[in-house]
Amino acid sequence: MVEEVKKQRRRSGVTKVSSKHQITIPVAVMREAGFEVGDELLVRADSEGRVVLVRERDRITRSAGAFPGLSAATDLEGLRDEWER
Repeated sequence: MVEEVKKQRRRSGVTKVSSKHQITIPVAVMREAGFEVGDELLVRADSEGRVVLVRERDRITRSAGAFPGLSAATDLEGLRDEWER
């Protein structure tokens, strides 16, 4: 006799910590937070029972638009070509 394993449905937005200390973030939460596949997340405890996930972006990419005209004045592609010679 084969025993039927019943899957227990979880409430929407609820996840469980696995034996390897992993969790799955529900798709709806991922979309609402704007997270995408491949994003690196900074994880920190905010208080007991509360964890905060923050998308880590490359610092150069994040601040590239902070100094208008800088990228135009600095020919990065030209410099890279010089390095390769």
